[in-house]
Amino acid sequence: MRALVCREYGTPETMRIEEWDDPVPGDDEIVFDVRAAGLNFADVLMIAGQYQVRTPPPFIPGNEAAGVVSAVGRNVTRFRVGDAIVGALRGGAFAEKSVVAEASAIALPASLSFEQGAAYSVAYGTSYHALKQGARLQPGETVLVLGAAGGVGYAAVEIAGAMGAHVIAAASSGDKLAFAREAGADELINYSEQPLKITAKTLTDGRGVDVVYDPVGGELAEQALRACAWHARFLVVGFASGDIPRLPANLALLKEASIIGVWYGTWAEKHADEFAGNIQDLERMVDAGQLQPRCSQSFALEDFADAFRLITERRVLGKVVLTPATNSA
Repeated sequence: MRALVCREYGTPETMRIEEWDDPVPGDDEIVFDVRAAGLNFADVLMIAGQYQVRTPPPFIPGNEAAGVVSAVGRNVTRFRVGDAIVGALRGGAFAEKSVVAEASAIALPASLSFEQGAAYSVAYGTSYHALKQGARLQPGETVLVLGAAGGVGYAAVEIAGAMGAHVIAAASSGDKLAFAREAGADELINYSEQPLKITAKTLTDGRGVDVVYDPVGGELAEQALRACAWHARFLVVGFASGDIPRLPANLALLKEASIIGVWYGTWAEKHADEFAGNIQDLERMVDAGQLQPRCSQSFALEDFADAFRLITERRVLGKVVLTPATNSA
């Protein structure tokens, strides 16, 4: 099979498409033909050797994909050859075939395309876990979402709205904010033109926000923490800005706020029953039309450098996917 391979840590442009052995399923695994694979900022970190868990080269990156089952292990009971699935992987998505543990695969919702499926599992799974188990979000609370036009940010806006929250979407341009408005945001902040803390406080009549969803990090994180209300929850989701913030601990003390880390993949492995419940909740929201994953651009495997450039230059609206050429027809 053809695969996008990281031979040494570096930038996405240093990768190459190579011939790679087809995967073989273990007893509890599924092999599937990849129809679409979602790109995430975590992939950039993995390729650079800067992710929380370092994968030694050579390896095939990519942590989520949608496709059609082509082989199953002897212990697999939920899926059979020909089923359409979405897989949350530990690498290996950017190839014509991939392998996923049965426990980390879900049926592709009937209303979603393969491209939407590749934009669904990680972004929506992360955001729902963050807001449900992390923040314990309640109806009527106010959520401030940073990077609201990106994959996880857009998902957080939709999910928070579906959970009954008042959503303030923050992003760096008018186009991104218009995109976040389509996801259902109630209020908008352009943090390239408006001071984040002051504007968020103004929009909440001085009270502050109940929950901050932050996949961006950098200097915006402290401003968002300062915009928090009493007993707020600050969700640390990622660092798309490339800068890990050093948050003043006294701000958490003064507000009795909680700073909560979100590491979805590891949580899902440790809490299989809750993970399954979350997936069922998300499927109900999809079926009800409350969630509509957005794949804004699709690239052939050969054009991976252009796709990754949208990520590294922070120009993504929703999600970007790769579609292996032999499966895209």
